[in-house]
Amino acid sequence: MLFSEINLKKEIQKAIIDLGFTEPTPIQKETIPFLIEKEQDLIALAQTGTGKTAAFGLPIIEKVDVKKNLPQAIILCPTRELCLQITKDFESFSKYVKDLKITAVYGGANIQSQIRSLSSGSQIIVGTPGRVIDLIKRKKLLLKHIESVVLDEADEMLNMGFKDDLDTILAETPEEKQTLLFSATMPKEVMRISQNYMFSPKKIEVAKRNEGAKNVEHHYYLVNAKDKYKALRRICDVNTDIYGIVFCRTRRETKDIANKLMQDGYNADALHGELSQAQRDHVMNRFRKKNIQILVATDVAARGLDIDNLSHVINYNLPDDNEIYIHRSGRTGRAGNKGISIIIAHSRETRKIGFIEKMLKKEIKYQKVPSGEEICEIQLLNMVDKVVNTEVGNQIEKYLPVVEEKFSHLEKEDLIKHFISAEFNRFLSFYKNANNINLKEQKNKDRSRDSRKRNSKGHSEDGFTRFFINIGRSSNLQTHNLIGMINEFTKNRNIAIGKIDIFKNFSFFEVEENHENLVLKSFNRKDWNGEKLVVEKSKAPKEQDTKSYSDKRNRKRKSKTKLSNNKRNSSSSRVKKGSFKEKFKKSRRRG
Repeated sequence: MLFSEINLKKEIQKAIIDLGFTEPTPIQKETIPFLIEKEQDLIALAQTGTGKTAAFGLPIIEKVDVKKNLPQAIILCPTRELCLQITKDFESFSKYVKDLKITAVYGGANIQSQIRSLSSGSQIIVGTPGRVIDLIKRKKLLLKHIESVVLDEADEMLNMGFKDDLDTILAETPEEKQTLLFSATMPKEVMRISQNYMFSPKKIEVAKRNEGAKNVEHHYYLVNAKDKYKALRRICDVNTDIYGIVFCRTRRETKDIANKLMQDGYNADALHGELSQAQRDHVMNRFRKKNIQILVATDVAARGLDIDNLSHVINYNLPDDNEIYIHRSGRTGRAGNKGISIIIAHSRETRKIGFIEKMLKKEIKYQKVPSGEEICEIQLLNMVDKVVNTEVGNQIEKYLPVVEEKFSHLEKEDLIKHFISAEFNRFLSFYKNANNINLKEQKNKDRSRDSRKRNSKGHSEDGFTRFFINIGRSSNLQTHNLIGMINEFTKNRNIAIGKIDIFKNFSFFEVEENHENLVLKSFNRKDWNGEKLVVEKSKAPKEQDTKSYSDKRNRKRKSKTKLSNNKRNSSSSRVKKGSFKEKFKKSRRRG
């Protein structure tokens, strides 16, 4: 099937040709003809980077009545970056459709300008839940004429604590409408929304839930935790044309790593939640223009980034949820390009790599961190190639006599040495005495042992408070559930969340210490899936957390065991004293 064979308006077809689209992606093949012909609700399961925006965007543009100056379709998404990206795509798809207006509404921008845009009339609204609710409350956004609702990345919106917001927004829309739900996964919360707000939806799944991108190679490097930054530098230096994203767990770490890279001479910058919208836009524009080679970001900040030609995704830290790795790696290897997803791991993360391999159904290949000598050779040859391939212009002719005079006392060999030293001394001096930082590759069978040790080590990060909560794996608690609870209960989605450790019957999580009272207050008298929640500040250091709690449990078990053993011993002694065999022996002795 080709786009030209799909029943779309000629204005839309013209825009598609301009964009260079010829053949639809699998999700587009399944979705676009269906949505054009049917009014039925739809659930589409597809990963990031599969062409979802065009899948729902083209049919919406096709069906919108431009003569009606009121909202007819609303697209809800988790972040302002994704909101802006969807809006940009919609504008590209509809650039030849006269009188069609699309308005983006999101937090962090001037609400008055968004209100003015809505007041002038807009048929399609793209927004984040928080800002949409704000505009509804101000009565500046009316949804009573909405014909299509799109929930894009529904799983992520729920992970970020938007459950109540989505309920509020959907309640404002008419009963008779077409609801389109696009999600990478289908957790219980997403199922609930589909059951409550959708009628007999058609289900489309173009790729299995945890399937990795086909054009992506997966590598991992094994180093001590203290050597992670050294490994990152060497990976960047050996890949001379790197253009990628480095993923970190926290805002603090993101800023720290980006600052270190910039101080060390790399074209890098950070993207995190503390930046203003203007700052985020500035960083992203520089990154898109390749003025920044390495973008250091958190998962939340990187949501909605749509860049097709990334060469690398580097996991400075693995995410707590393995599925997030799939999202991260899917940001490279797009639009037919090849990409590499890299994990910088320490010894206690090898088992987790094994789990990710099973999800990907691909091998994550062990790579050695290159030596200083290897890096210097690659950088030198790269520099020589650049010199050889540099186009020589006539504009330098007038300077040549002076330059030749300056170099006249140098032989060819000496000239080359001086030239290399001038351009290359930074690498030579840095890697002169570089140590081997590789750890030996560990097999999957050794990984369980390392993983068991992992959870019981280390303090909470400086600036963070560690909390105990009385639910764990036995309550079907997952990382995204806990993040969602923090966001939902505190009503604050800007709280930085640190490490999360989930055990069988309890868990620990970290938040910025200036929010610890808010967390304690917000979780008071709350429940989750029918269980009353108990949240306390963790008094014990992290390395003692599991030990102290397990010790308590073991003491209880021992006391119970001791008690039961005493009972068994006493009962058995009573049996022995009064047993027939004993009585028989006594009678024989008497006789």
